[in-house]
Order: sequence, then structure tokens, then C-alpha cells
Amino acid sequence: MKIGIIGLGLMGGSFALSIKALSFVDSVVGSDHNTDHQRQAMELNLVDALVAFETIKTCDVIILAVPVDGVIKILQELQDVPSTTTIIDLGSTKEIIVKAVPPKIRANFVAAHPMTGTEHNGPSAAFDSLYQEKVVVLCDLQDSGTHQQETAVRLFSGLHMKLAYMHAHEHDRHAAFISHMPHLISYSIANSVMSQEDKYSILALAAGGFRSMSRLAKSSPNMWEDIFRQNKDNLLEAVDTFEKELQELKKAIKSDEWEKLHTRMNEANKLQDIFS
Repeated sequence: MKIGIIGLGLMGGSFALSIKALSFVDSVVGSDHNTDHQRQAMELNLVDALVAFETIKTCDVIILAVPVDGVIKILQELQDVPSTTTIIDLGSTKEIIVKAVPPKIRANFVAAHPMTGTEHNGPSAAFDSLYQEKVVVLCDLQDSGTHQQETAVRLFSGLHMKLAYMHAHEHDRHAAFISHMPHLISYSIANSVMSQEDKYSILALAAGGFRSMSRLAKSSPNMWEDIFRQNKDNLLEAVDTFEKELQELKKAIKSDEWEKLHTRMNEANKLQDIFS
């Protein structure tokens, strides 16, 4: 099996490193519009070779590891791939992407979202265990061809990922709450501190809590602008829900309702019980 990866940053580069170890993968080639990324990808041996877009189209599997707006654009340029080709996107939004797939290649396409990543980007951020033991959501899989379904499952299972299945709309609403909103909040937290006159003195006090909550603010604005735009309605719903909860906590503090505040915090503690 020959794999072609478009986009050799954190997600694409890590995918390339990971699948090289699979016995059924013969070669991994890549493409990236960023010349620095091309150079780094070769220096780090992320792919076996850099190839032109037309060569990527001849691969058995094409992985789209680019910002979500870019996925839609590239899909329009893949309408002449063979019927046996499997196209998999790794984007963080799904509904708009699925709707944008040209009917001619809908059977070729698998909508996937690996629930993994870091705040770092670029080829130098790639590592071979990024996908291991993580969840990958496969959306509207019934609309993909049988061969494409089997190929995607084989690849992600080979990476020891946990497979989940849901509709694209359902995925986007869930992702707004557990991924997209936290990123937006992290940007807000970072900007709240940066707007202070004595920000350097404030940051000198920063410990684990602040660093954990602001870590996501290091994520690529280019990538996350696209995600926020594509999932705008679900994101706004999630933000509204968050604002209401924050206002409840603010009101309790302002009114010296410490018992109420304690109860709300105790309720929040229960979230970790779900993870354990």
C-alpha cells in the first residue's frame, strides 16, 4: 500500500512516522506547499520522498492533513482519482467538509477526526506515538465505499487507535464543547493577562494552573480560525453555555454565596469520575 500525505505538519508528519511501522505500508510520500516544511520533513525522515500533487493522486491512500478550509479546496482537485483510492481527511470539523465532497468521489472519501494533537505545529513537532491509544471518530462511514471503509479501519486499527462512529453534525456539536470552546477560552485567558499593564510581573507568578489553561493559546491561529468559522453555530452554543455557568459562579462570589459556589465546584469535580 502506497500512502500519500498532503500537509506535513504535526498531524501529517506524525501520521507518516506512525504508519511507516505497519507491515502493509510499502511507502509513504508527501506534499506540502510550505518549502520550509518540505525541507524539515526530509531532514527528519518523515516521508520517503516529496512528490508533486499529481503523484499523490496515484497513491492507494491519500491523507489530507491540512487546515479544514484547505481540505475542501483539495477535494475539488481529486475528482479524477481511481475508484479504488481512499481519501481520508484528519480535520477537526466534519459536517461542512462532508457536504463539500464532490458526489463523484463520495465513495472514495472517509471523514475522520483523530482526537489528538498538541499546541505545537510544523514538521519538527511530529512524533510517532501521537495517535497511539487515542480515539478516532469516523463520520457518516456508511456513505463511504466498502473498500474505503475497510482501508480506514485497517489503518487506524494498525495505529492502535480506538474507533468511534457518529454522524458529522453530532461530531461537530460534541467537538465544539470538548475541543473548540476550550481553545477559544485559552486564547481569551492569554489575552486577558497580556492586556494588563504589568503582565510580566503577573506571568512571573504563573504556575501549573495558568500554564495548563493557557497552553492551547499557542496553537496555530491560521488553523483554528478555519475551525471556528466552519463550526461557528455549534461553537457559539458552547460559548453561551459556558458564559451562563461562569456568570453563575461570578454571581455566587459577588453575593457571598459561598455554599452555592462550593456546590457548583463539587459538581464540576464529578467530571473526572467520567474519565476514570
